[in-house]
Amino acid sequence: MTNVWFLSFKKVFQQCDYDKSAQFACDTEWRMNGHVKSMYFQQFMQLATTLLTVLLLMAVNSTRTVAASRNQQCGNSLQQTLKLSRLTQKESVDLIKTYKASQGEMSELICKVSVNNVPDPNISGLEPSERIASIYTHLQAFLPHFKRVYEQQTDLQLPTSPLLTELTRISARSRSLAAVVNSFYQIIFPNLPLPEPAGGATTLPPPQNIFQQKVYGCVVLKTYKEFLSNVSRELRTIKSKVCRRRIPINTSFF
Repeated sequence: MTNVWFLSFKKVFQQCDYDKSAQFACDTEWRMNGHVKSMYFQQFMQLATTLLTVLLLMAVNSTRTVAASRNQQCGNSLQQTLKLSRLTQKESVDLIKTYKASQGEMSELICKVSVNNVPDPNISGLEPSERIASIYTHLQAFLPHFKRVYEQQTDLQLPTSPLLTELTRISARSRSLAAVVNSFYQIIFPNLPLPEPAGGATTLPPPQNIFQQKVYGCVVLKTYKEFLSNVSRELRTIKSKVCRRRIPINTSFF
């Protein structure tokens, strides 16, 4: 169709160049050809605009789908982490009661004494990634202390003591919570490796007498309970920062 139109245009042009009497017809033909060209150009622009709109819609929908999937995955993982942290916190409260009941008459006194070499219950860091990493490293740091308390209480309690059972449970629960926090971190920050603990291996106390062992065990459990309270509070704060329900996308061009 383009070739036919071009040959017709060329023929008219030649005729207009050599036949002055056909000037009016030439002007008319020029206007018609210009109209046809304008019509073709408008059709092309409409088609291009429609195609661009479709491509932009596809891109926006794809982005929204990916964002929604990530937000849902983030929300589910966070909910699981928060639920497990609350359960572990509740068990830590019960564990302290069991611990005090198994230590004899001086149980209230021994739990008021302070000791060194126990992890800090406070969560550090400015960014969400740093604070989640701090939760993970704290959980890892408490595990050797649970092991030491269990070993000490094994020498002080009967094999059937419920305290030993609860100490075993809290240690296992803490490992599970650390694994869930690790998984949550990987979902939110897939391209940011979880940093290693800055302080190296956990420092445990030197050999202790029976009174010091009882004090140490209670301080570890009380500090851990405080830490878990901070974890639950922190996870609720992080939720609004890293698990957004909707990612705003500018669609004003539609």
